[in-house]
Amino acid sequence: MSYCRWGEIMKCLVLAAGYATRLYPLTENFPKPLLKVNNKTILDYLVDDINNSNKIDEFVIVSNHKFVDFFNEWKNNKDINTKITIIDDGTISNETRLGAVKDIELAIKKLNINDDLMVIAGDNLLDFSLCEFIDYFENKKTTCIMRFYQENIQKIKKSAEVVINSEDMVLSMREKPENPSSNWCVPPFYIYSKNDVKMVESALKDGCKYDAPGSFIEYLSKKSKIHSMEMPGNRYDIGTLESYKEICNIFENRERGLKLWK
Repeated sequence: MSYCRWGEIMKCLVLAAGYATRLYPLTENFPKPLLKVNNKTILDYLVDDINNSNKIDEFVIVSNHKFVDFFNEWKNNKDINTKITIIDDGTISNETRLGAVKDIELAIKKLNINDDLMVIAGDNLLDFSLCEFIDYFENKKTTCIMRFYQENIQKIKKSAEVVINSEDMVLSMREKPENPSSNWCVPPFYIYSKNDVKMVESALKDGCKYDAPGSFIEYLSKKSKIHSMEMPGNRYDIGTLESYKEICNIFENRERGLKLWK
Protein backbone atom coordinates (compact mmCIF):
# COMPACT_ATOMS: atom_id res chain seq x y z
CA MET A 1 0.00 0.00 0.00
CA SER A 2 1.19 3.52 -0.80
CA TYR A 3 1.67 5.96 2.07
CA CYS A 4 1.72 9.68 1.45
CA ARG A 5 4.58 12.00 2.23
CA TRP A 6 4.08 14.18 5.27
CA GLY A 7 3.01 17.75 4.55
CA GLU A 8 0.16 20.06 5.42
CA ILE A 9 -3.01 18.50 6.75
CA MET A 10 -6.17 18.52 4.63
CA LYS A 11 -9.80 17.59 5.12
CA CYS A 12 -11.73 15.00 3.14
CA LEU A 13 -15.31 15.75 2.15
CA VAL A 14 -17.40 12.75 1.10
CA LEU A 15 -20.48 13.45 -1.01
CA ALA A 16 -23.16 11.06 0.24
CA ALA A 17 -26.41 13.03 -0.10
CA GLY A 18 -27.73 11.35 -3.24
CA TYR A 19 -30.75 9.07 -3.44
CA ALA A 20 -29.44 6.42 -5.89
CA THR A 21 -32.82 6.03 -7.62
CA ARG A 22 -31.37 3.66 -10.22
CA LEU A 23 -30.74 1.13 -7.45
CA TYR A 24 -34.31 1.08 -6.15
CA PRO A 25 -35.68 -0.81 -4.27
CA LEU A 26 -32.30 -1.59 -2.68
CA THR A 27 -31.57 2.07 -1.86
CA GLU A 28 -35.11 3.36 -1.49
CA ASN A 29 -34.71 3.44 2.29
CA PHE A 30 -30.97 2.94 2.67
CA PRO A 31 -27.94 4.99 1.53
CA LYS A 32 -25.83 3.67 -1.32
CA PRO A 33 -22.42 4.43 0.32
CA LEU A 34 -23.29 2.06 3.17
CA LEU A 35 -24.07 -0.89 0.93
CA LYS A 36 -21.70 -3.75 1.66
CA VAL A 37 -19.28 -5.32 -0.79
CA ASN A 38 -17.55 -8.42 0.56
CA ASN A 39 -18.79 -7.62 4.11
CA LYS A 40 -17.43 -4.06 4.08
CA THR A 41 -19.29 -0.86 3.22
CA ILE A 42 -18.31 1.22 0.19
CA LEU A 43 -17.67 4.15 2.52
CA ASP A 44 -15.36 2.07 4.71
CA TYR A 45 -13.23 1.12 1.71
CA LEU A 46 -12.75 4.80 0.85
CA VAL A 47 -12.23 6.13 4.39
CA ASP A 48 -9.87 3.35 5.47
CA ASP A 49 -7.68 3.85 2.41
CA ILE A 50 -7.46 7.64 2.69
CA ASN A 51 -6.92 7.46 6.44
CA ASN A 52 -3.72 5.51 5.79
CA SER A 53 -2.20 8.68 4.33
CA ASN A 54 -1.89 10.30 7.78
CA LYS A 55 -2.80 13.49 5.93
CA ILE A 56 -6.48 13.87 6.84
CA ASP A 57 -7.43 15.55 10.11
CA GLU A 58 -11.19 15.29 9.51
CA PHE A 59 -13.63 13.35 7.37
CA VAL A 60 -16.78 15.30 6.54
CA ILE A 61 -19.72 13.22 5.30
CA VAL A 62 -22.53 15.21 3.69
CA SER A 63 -25.81 13.28 3.87
CA ASN A 64 -29.41 14.11 3.14
CA HIS A 65 -31.95 14.28 5.98
CA LYS A 66 -33.62 11.03 4.96
CA PHE A 67 -30.47 8.96 5.53
CA VAL A 68 -28.51 10.99 8.08
CA ASP A 69 -29.29 8.61 10.96
CA PHE A 70 -27.65 5.73 9.06
CA PHE A 71 -24.44 7.75 8.73
CA ASN A 72 -24.51 8.79 12.38
CA GLU A 73 -24.78 5.12 13.34
CA TRP A 74 -21.89 4.29 11.00
CA LYS A 75 -19.82 7.06 12.60
CA ASN A 76 -20.57 5.82 16.12
CA ASN A 77 -19.29 2.36 15.19
CA LYS A 78 -16.26 3.52 13.18
CA ASP A 79 -13.02 2.79 15.01
CA ILE A 80 -10.51 5.36 13.76
CA ASN A 81 -8.73 8.21 15.53
CA THR A 82 -9.49 10.75 12.80
CA LYS A 83 -12.41 13.07 13.47
CA ILE A 84 -15.63 12.36 11.56
CA THR A 85 -18.32 15.01 11.10
CA ILE A 86 -21.74 14.23 9.62
CA ILE A 87 -23.62 17.10 7.93
CA ASP A 88 -27.35 16.95 7.16
CA ASP A 89 -28.20 18.97 4.04
CA GLY A 90 -31.88 18.97 5.02
CA THR A 91 -33.33 17.36 1.88
CA ILE A 92 -35.72 14.41 1.94
CA SER A 93 -36.15 13.42 -1.73
CA ASN A 94 -34.35 13.23 -5.05
CA GLU A 95 -36.55 16.04 -6.35
CA THR A 96 -35.47 18.44 -3.57
CA ARG A 97 -31.75 17.54 -3.46
CA LEU A 98 -29.35 20.47 -3.27
CA GLY A 99 -26.85 19.19 -5.82
CA ALA A 100 -23.20 18.25 -5.25
CA VAL A 101 -21.63 21.72 -5.52
CA LYS A 102 -24.19 23.23 -3.14
CA ASP A 103 -23.49 20.39 -0.69
CA ILE A 104 -19.78 21.24 -0.94
CA GLU A 105 -20.56 24.91 -0.31
CA LEU A 106 -22.74 23.95 2.67
CA ALA A 107 -19.90 21.99 4.29
CA ILE A 108 -17.32 24.72 3.66
CA LYS A 109 -19.56 27.37 5.23
CA LYS A 110 -20.81 25.26 8.12
CA LEU A 111 -17.34 24.15 9.20
CA ASN A 112 -15.49 27.27 8.04
CA ILE A 113 -13.11 25.10 6.01
CA ASN A 114 -9.94 26.96 5.09
CA ASP A 115 -7.65 24.03 4.30
CA ASP A 116 -6.77 21.98 1.25
CA LEU A 117 -9.83 19.85 0.61
CA MET A 118 -10.19 16.41 -0.93
CA VAL A 119 -13.70 15.93 -2.35
CA ILE A 120 -14.87 12.45 -3.34
CA ALA A 121 -18.09 10.71 -4.24
CA GLY A 122 -19.00 8.21 -1.55
CA ASP A 123 -20.40 5.57 -3.87
CA ASN A 124 -17.39 4.41 -5.92
CA LEU A 125 -14.98 1.55 -5.30
CA LEU A 126 -11.35 1.54 -6.44
CA ASP A 127 -8.65 -1.08 -6.87
CA PHE A 128 -5.87 1.45 -6.17
CA SER A 129 -5.04 3.78 -3.30
CA LEU A 130 -6.09 7.44 -3.28
CA CYS A 131 -2.94 8.07 -1.26
CA GLU A 132 -1.17 8.23 -4.63
CA PHE A 133 -3.47 11.08 -5.58
CA ILE A 134 -2.58 12.99 -2.41
CA ASP A 135 1.12 12.52 -3.24
CA TYR A 136 0.44 13.90 -6.72
CA PHE A 137 -1.31 16.96 -5.25
CA GLU A 138 1.59 17.62 -2.88
CA ASN A 139 3.99 17.48 -5.81
CA LYS A 140 1.99 19.80 -8.09
CA LYS A 141 0.80 22.22 -5.39
CA THR A 142 -2.32 23.12 -7.38
CA THR A 143 -5.91 21.91 -7.43
CA CYS A 144 -5.83 18.41 -8.93
CA ILE A 145 -8.26 16.06 -10.63
CA MET A 146 -7.98 12.50 -11.92
CA ARG A 147 -8.56 11.21 -15.45
CA PHE A 148 -9.01 7.90 -17.27
CA TYR A 149 -9.12 6.98 -20.95
CA GLN A 150 -12.57 6.23 -22.35
CA GLU A 151 -13.02 4.93 -25.89
CA ASN A 152 -16.83 4.94 -25.84
CA ILE A 153 -18.03 8.37 -27.02
CA GLN A 154 -21.54 7.83 -25.66
CA LYS A 155 -20.12 7.24 -22.17
CA ILE A 156 -18.05 10.42 -22.44
CA LYS A 157 -21.24 12.35 -23.22
CA LYS A 158 -22.65 11.21 -19.88
CA SER A 159 -19.49 12.02 -17.94
CA ALA A 160 -16.99 14.88 -17.79
CA GLU A 161 -14.20 15.29 -20.31
CA VAL A 162 -10.88 17.02 -19.83
CA VAL A 163 -8.31 18.32 -22.30
CA ILE A 164 -4.72 18.43 -21.04
CA ASN A 165 -1.28 19.39 -22.29
CA SER A 166 1.94 17.36 -22.15
CA GLU A 167 2.56 18.45 -18.56
CA ASP A 168 -0.82 17.24 -17.21
CA MET A 169 -2.12 20.80 -17.08
CA VAL A 170 -5.87 21.13 -17.59
CA LEU A 171 -6.66 23.23 -20.64
CA SER A 172 -10.43 22.76 -20.44
CA MET A 173 -13.07 20.60 -18.81
CA ARG A 174 -16.72 20.05 -19.69
CA GLU A 175 -19.51 18.19 -17.93
CA LYS A 176 -21.60 15.98 -20.24
CA PRO A 177 -20.28 17.40 -23.53
CA GLU A 178 -22.56 17.06 -26.58
CA ASN A 179 -19.54 16.76 -28.87
CA PRO A 180 -16.56 15.39 -26.94
CA SER A 181 -13.14 16.63 -28.03
CA SER A 182 -11.14 14.30 -25.79
CA ASN A 183 -11.14 10.68 -24.65
CA TRP A 184 -10.07 11.63 -21.14
CA CYS A 185 -12.89 11.33 -18.59
CA VAL A 186 -12.91 12.76 -15.08
CA PRO A 187 -14.08 10.58 -12.15
CA PRO A 188 -15.51 12.25 -9.00
CA PHE A 189 -12.24 12.57 -7.07
CA TYR A 190 -10.71 16.03 -6.61
CA ILE A 191 -8.33 17.90 -4.33
CA TYR A 192 -8.92 21.65 -4.09
CA SER A 193 -6.05 23.87 -2.99
CA LYS A 194 -7.00 26.03 -0.01
CA ASN A 195 -7.05 29.13 -2.24
CA ASP A 196 -9.52 27.51 -4.63
CA VAL A 197 -11.74 26.29 -1.78
CA LYS A 198 -12.59 29.95 -1.23
CA MET A 199 -13.98 30.18 -4.77
CA VAL A 200 -16.87 27.71 -4.41
CA GLU A 201 -19.29 30.34 -3.13
CA SER A 202 -18.39 32.86 -5.83
CA ALA A 203 -18.61 30.15 -8.50
CA LEU A 204 -22.23 29.47 -7.58
CA LYS A 205 -22.99 33.20 -7.57
CA ASP A 206 -21.44 33.42 -11.05
CA GLY A 207 -23.82 30.75 -12.36
CA CYS A 208 -21.77 27.57 -11.90
CA LYS A 209 -24.02 24.55 -12.33
CA TYR A 210 -24.46 22.69 -9.08
CA ASP A 211 -25.81 19.19 -9.72
CA ALA A 212 -22.60 17.43 -10.85
CA PRO A 213 -19.50 17.78 -8.63
CA GLY A 214 -17.28 18.37 -11.67
CA SER A 215 -19.14 21.57 -12.51
CA PHE A 216 -17.01 23.53 -10.05
CA ILE A 217 -13.83 22.21 -11.68
CA GLU A 218 -15.24 23.20 -15.08
CA TYR A 219 -15.72 26.73 -13.71
CA LEU A 220 -12.35 26.73 -11.97
CA SER A 221 -10.45 25.58 -15.07
CA LYS A 222 -11.07 29.00 -16.62
CA LYS A 223 -9.67 30.84 -13.60
CA SER A 224 -7.04 28.73 -11.86
CA LYS A 225 -4.20 26.30 -12.50
CA ILE A 226 -5.28 22.64 -12.36
CA HIS A 227 -3.33 19.43 -12.92
CA SER A 228 -4.72 16.03 -13.89
CA MET A 229 -3.35 12.69 -12.72
CA GLU A 230 -3.98 9.60 -14.82
CA MET A 231 -5.93 7.08 -12.75
CA PRO A 232 -3.55 4.20 -11.89
CA GLY A 233 -6.25 1.52 -11.68
CA ASN A 234 -9.94 0.82 -12.02
CA ARG A 235 -12.99 2.61 -10.66
CA TYR A 236 -16.19 0.67 -10.06
CA ASP A 237 -19.37 2.75 -10.21
CA ILE A 238 -22.35 0.95 -8.70
CA GLY A 239 -25.18 2.31 -10.81
CA THR A 240 -27.59 -0.60 -11.16
CA LEU A 241 -28.56 -3.76 -9.29
CA GLU A 242 -26.75 -5.78 -11.95
CA SER A 243 -23.53 -3.78 -11.55
CA TYR A 244 -23.75 -4.11 -7.76
CA LYS A 245 -23.92 -7.91 -8.03
CA GLU A 246 -21.05 -7.92 -10.54
CA ILE A 247 -18.82 -5.75 -8.34
CA CYS A 248 -19.58 -7.89 -5.28
CA ASN A 249 -18.36 -10.90 -7.26
CA ILE A 250 -15.20 -9.07 -8.38
CA PHE A 251 -14.24 -8.09 -4.83
CA GLU A 252 -15.11 -11.47 -3.36
CA ASN A 253 -12.97 -13.22 -5.97
CA ARG A 254 -10.15 -10.74 -5.42
CA GLU A 255 -10.22 -11.36 -1.66
CA ARG A 256 -10.30 -15.10 -2.23
CA GLY A 257 -7.28 -14.80 -4.52
CA LEU A 258 -5.36 -12.74 -1.95
CA LYS A 259 -6.01 -15.34 0.75
CA LEU A 260 -4.83 -18.13 -1.54
CA TRP A 261 -1.72 -16.13 -2.46
CA LYS A 262 -0.87 -15.60 1.22
